[in-house]
Amino acid sequence: MKKKYLSILFLAFSLTMQAQNTPVYLDETKPLEERVEDALKRMTLDEKIAIIHAQSKFSAPGVKRLGIPDLWTDDGPHGVRPDVLWDEWEQAGQTNDSCVAFPALTCLAATWNPEMSLIYGKSLGEEARYRNKNVMLGPGVNIYRTPLNGRNFEYMGEDPYLASKMVVPYIQGLQSQGVAACVKHYALNNDEEYRHQVNVIVSDRALHEIYLPAFKAAVEQGKAWSIMGAYNLYKNQHNCHNAILLNKILKTDWKFDGAVISDWGGTHNTMEAITNGLDLEFGSWTNGLTMGASNAYDNYYLALPYRKLINEGKVGTKELDEKVRRVLRLHFRTTMDFSHHNRGSLCSEEHYATANKVATEGIVLLQNKNNVLPINPAAKRILVVGENAVKMMTVGGGSSSLKVQREVSPLDGLRKALAGKMQVDYARGYVGDVSGNYNGVTTGQNLDDKRSPEELIAEAVAKAKDADYVVFFGGLNKSDYQDCEGHDRKEYALPYGQDKVVEALAAVNKNVVYVNISGNCVAMPWKDKVSAILQGWFLGSEAGNGLASVLTGDVNPSGKLPFTWYAKLNDVGAHALNTYPGTWRENEKVIDEEYKEGIYVGYRWTEKKKIKPLFAFGHGLSYTTFKFGKATVNNAVMASDGEITVSVDVTNTGNKAGAEVVQLYVADKKASVDRPLKELKGFKKVFLQPGETKSVSITINKDALSFYDEATQSWKAEDGDFEALVGNSSDNISSKVAFKLK
Repeated sequence: MKKKYLSILFLAFSLTMQAQNTPVYLDETKPLEERVEDALKRMTLDEKIAIIHAQSKFSAPGVKRLGIPDLWTDDGPHGVRPDVLWDEWEQAGQTNDSCVAFPALTCLAATWNPEMSLIYGKSLGEEARYRNKNVMLGPGVNIYRTPLNGRNFEYMGEDPYLASKMVVPYIQGLQSQGVAACVKHYALNNDEEYRHQVNVIVSDRALHEIYLPAFKAAVEQGKAWSIMGAYNLYKNQHNCHNAILLNKILKTDWKFDGAVISDWGGTHNTMEAITNGLDLEFGSWTNGLTMGASNAYDNYYLALPYRKLINEGKVGTKELDEKVRRVLRLHFRTTMDFSHHNRGSLCSEEHYATANKVATEGIVLLQNKNNVLPINPAAKRILVVGENAVKMMTVGGGSSSLKVQREVSPLDGLRKALAGKMQVDYARGYVGDVSGNYNGVTTGQNLDDKRSPEELIAEAVAKAKDADYVVFFGGLNKSDYQDCEGHDRKEYALPYGQDKVVEALAAVNKNVVYVNISGNCVAMPWKDKVSAILQGWFLGSEAGNGLASVLTGDVNPSGKLPFTWYAKLNDVGAHALNTYPGTWRENEKVIDEEYKEGIYVGYRWTEKKKIKPLFAFGHGLSYTTFKFGKATVNNAVMASDGEITVSVDVTNTGNKAGAEVVQLYVADKKASVDRPLKELKGFKKVFLQPGETKSVSITINKDALSFYDEATQSWKAEDGDFEALVGNSSDNISSKVAFKLK
């Protein structure tokens, strides 16, 4: 009866539209391309020019005459950024633009669990929809090439396969709410310090094998509705209007049908913007960030200068119509998609639960001597040390800075978890950045401390002598030259003299637990002097609760590193070869940065050079133990159009429920080109009760065996012998099985 009633309503609606001669573009029953073409032919030249550039800091105009609303974008792959004034970067002063801060994308990648990406994207989409945001500027998938990159915390690690598998469900979850993903920063945006001047020189093979796969997966599998161009240059063209990256690879090879959006201030030339693939321009007067005239949007490269060229007959409208088509598709998928009747939700308990779940699954237990963790229930006194135990981390870091409804600090999280069970004391230990504001959002914290470093250390040491555990929360923060947009780190070592504090604490207490809060790896010269090391990331609103759950054992850690943790900076290919940060051209404002390490990034480099990392890619411990059986393949020969399945039994041999990540690497035993010793080509997270065994199967096809052939500019797989290597990190392979490709 209900279906019949709805059918009658729909018929009545259709007849009404026909009677009123309603434009096709308003009829959601019509195919997308038909709607786009109908709207396009109704638009004037001025309306077409207007729709392809911004009208405020974060919005672009629709077509009011046709009922197409404005398009609103928003920063924040980790949460919905607070609103700023129409034409200024100052806060708008709203009281309803707080949000849930989700863990940074390095933590999401460390879950090695695509299901977490899906629920993460969906939750973010619900918050964005409530705030009437149509395009979220994220996620980021630039490759972790150097640990000095200030923006690594926003990305998904060093491995193209892992990043590809984690970004797709994020996009699907976000776009399921009618909010577009804008995958960034396309491409080769791998350091921050000279991001506007860097011209990347990289081999075609490294480009396609390392730096593009996650973007390709975002387009072909995730069906991303928009892509953000990067600030840097490739082949001497800025990436926001780059003929090869945008026209050839993105739009021709990958068949991307969405809109290319410039990074704010990333556009530099009207003719290149017209011809080289840019569709929607933001923030280009003059650098899009701090300088230039107010309300200068008509002076953008794709604004009046473009219309002037058309009116003078110097360019046609073919490229313009193509840009408008792509922007209209974006509108019909977001602002004009009437199928999403839900208004979203903001700061819901479900979203906090998602943030907590991602946080606890992403926390990585790096070291645990004598099973010092979880904290022994018999302990009576815990000493917490470090500024990062109390400093809010959701404010700062650049465009991903947020205004949160709440943020639980590590100290408060531990005190809550251990209330009534044991005493939790605190010592500052060191003073870092006591400021607590970014772009008009303030933390409200007063972290001033005028004591000398010696006094702070002395206090911490005195308290540590009588503690059962010392938990040191250190690492980086989101200040300039740390984990922050716009600058890279100046050194690999910990800032603010933290090494001295850790050394002093380890000298008087055998149960020192070091928790590193960061989106990057850091030097740890004292590694062997502390009992346990935990990578705590930037965990967002639920940081303290998530960390406390793992430290106390309420949650068994299952995170795995999404990047190699180097012992020293010179163990990194980009630094060993002295290619970072590049060389300034004489008498030019361009810096050439050659990626001499080629495809050898991360574990590919350390294994090739036989360098032992501090902690390997994929490494992560648990409070239980696992045993892998012998790997098997269902077929010893893979046909060129076929596939094989690699299977292995995994048993929880400990006394706690936990999760392990089965990692499948592939080695080409003989190739016509130089190839890494092994490459990640599959993984699966498996949850096991004590004593439980599960069989894990991972299927691969020819794509997993292929390399990019520069001679033919295509992917190629060669007949011959391969090995499937199964383990729980790149340096801990428990089983190998041979097979052939024919």
